[in-house]
Amino acid sequence: MELFIDPDLKYCPRCNDEYRADIVTCAECGVELLTGRQMQAMLEKRRQGRAAGAVPIRPDEELVDVRRGAVLQIKELQVILGEHGIPSLAVGEGGGGCGKGCCGTDLVLRVRPGDAREVARILEEEYIRGTALAEHDGGHLDAVFDMDAQQATCPACGCRFATTTTTCPECGLCFA
Repeated sequence: MELFIDPDLKYCPRCNDEYRADIVTCAECGVELLTGRQMQAMLEKRRQGRAAGAVPIRPDEELVDVRRGAVLQIKELQVILGEHGIPSLAVGEGGGGCGKGCCGTDLVLRVRPGDAREVARILEEEYIRGTALAEHDGGHLDAVFDMDAQQATCPACGCRFATTTTTCPECGLCFA
């Protein structure tokens, strides 16, 4: 689906929400908004990258590790990066498997150093989308269970409860 971008409005580069020109930060993602013209340029650059196709990684190129994980997870991330026109390499790590990097227990995802910042942005977007963290209130994540206090705030769900119990009555998180 093609977005219609009004050059006089502002847009979130993560969730694509549209804002009035005087708004600075996305209410949902907390990131700085782009002007319509900046958003158009960013989307055009992505389109050109996909249209041009990713230039394959040569065996002698310097690469940086960006993620380690199970084969299916790393292969999924490679597909996502490919959709953004960013080439990547999945390399087997550790023992086991056939030695070709396809059957081991873990793979390492590698990209060119120049692509690392964009890859980090894409992986962060994918993590937020996949975990639904954009819809989650994280204001209570720093809460600590203090047995000497009369009340505690659960860091998982934000429920306030008496410290006479060591289990959150809302989500069941145990503090014992």
